[in-house]
Amino acid sequence: QVQLVESGGGSVQAGGSLRLSCTVSGRTFSRYVMGWFRQAPGKEREFVATIDLRSTRYADSVKGRFTISRDSAKSTVYLHMNDLKPEDTAVYYCAARSGYYASTDVGFYDTWGQGTQVTVSS
Repeated sequence: QVQLVESGGGSVQAGGSLRLSCTVSGRTFSRYVMGWFRQAPGKEREFVATIDLRSTRYADSVKGRFTISRDSAKSTVYLHMNDLKPEDTAVYYCAARSGYYASTDVGFYDTWGQGTQVTVSS
């Protein structure tokens, strides 16, 4: 059974940067497509970024500011977040599913991390 452990959240001022990490254990990392999602208070969980062997995809709201990457040697996927805005404040979740092509759909993923809080102040 695969497990996801996230780290790297915190509090920053607008314009600042953070890097989130999600380490995968329990299965072969290369077999999984990965995604980052976020959920703000009172809102539904939403797509942020995905990565598979073919490509990366980003929500329009983060395009040009966030970068998703993966390090197979460390079985870790990262979300580099630059130029953070107050509207980026949310709990960020890492998600995984065995397969070749990632999806932006929350329901596609069958394994989730515990979430890490990101708070951006103005």
